[in-house]
Amino acid sequence: MIETHTFSAMHYDPIKNKLGKFFNLSPQLRVLFYKLLDLLLLRTWHIHKELRAWIAKQHNNKVSILDAGMGFGQYSYWMANKIPNCQINAVDVKEDQIQDCTQFFKKVGVKNINFEVQDLVVYQNPDSYDLILSVDVMEHILEDVEVFKNFYASLKPGGMLLINTPSDQGGSDADDHSDESFIGEHVRNGYNINEIQDKLKLAGFSKIEAKYAYGKPGSLAWKLSMKYPMLMLNASFIFIIILPFYYILTFPFALLLNSLDVKQSHPKGTGLVVKAWK
Repeated sequence: MIETHTFSAMHYDPIKNKLGKFFNLSPQLRVLFYKLLDLLLLRTWHIHKELRAWIAKQHNNKVSILDAGMGFGQYSYWMANKIPNCQINAVDVKEDQIQDCTQFFKKVGVKNINFEVQDLVVYQNPDSYDLILSVDVMEHILEDVEVFKNFYASLKPGGMLLINTPSDQGGSDADDHSDESFIGEHVRNGYNINEIQDKLKLAGFSKIEAKYAYGKPGSLAWKLSMKYPMLMLNASFIFIIILPFYYILTFPFALLLNSLDVKQSHPKGTGLVVKAWK
């Protein structure tokens, strides 16, 4: 999630994949990678805040969770360790991601999680989940209403859907439809806050809460902790050598800005945090 400027040569996925390979050299590096993401990514701060509030209401009951589009698996790893009585089904459309996560979680001995290749446009597991988590997924899927309908059907009565996605206020870093996005794999330049709520209602949800993230503090934190490092790595991956020194200087400021963004409410922002209940 970033502000509205265009970097036509910049793509997120290739760099993300290179970083994934580097930190996948050992299980210890992979765990370190997860911890760095937890600290640096503001979206993770917002998601963890909402998850902690949800966990507190479960009273140690056994719960079933769907990590819908789990990517590197960092949220599944966090939940598997924070919620001992949970069973997680983590799905992704990318088979290589599924294989990678299956191998890693087996190596580190996390057993309360299952990985499988699934297309969220057609995947449905009726009345099965207490929580569905979807982080930075919906901006990649054109048939979003179909996915929301599947989420609704797959939740147990009273279950919660938690979504993090870019807003239409610059979340995909494109000024108009002719621009190439900083994250070029997006099918939309972000959701209008009313639009995503209307689509969730169309899918069957009646209780919905949506708020902006990545306000002024978060936008600056993103630049310091993610945008500028990504631009350096896009120029040459050799810059990974100097990144530790860069983060020594910027890390305290990024943490402070992340904390401010999570604690404050924002009249507008480049990200959205949405909760909906069945």
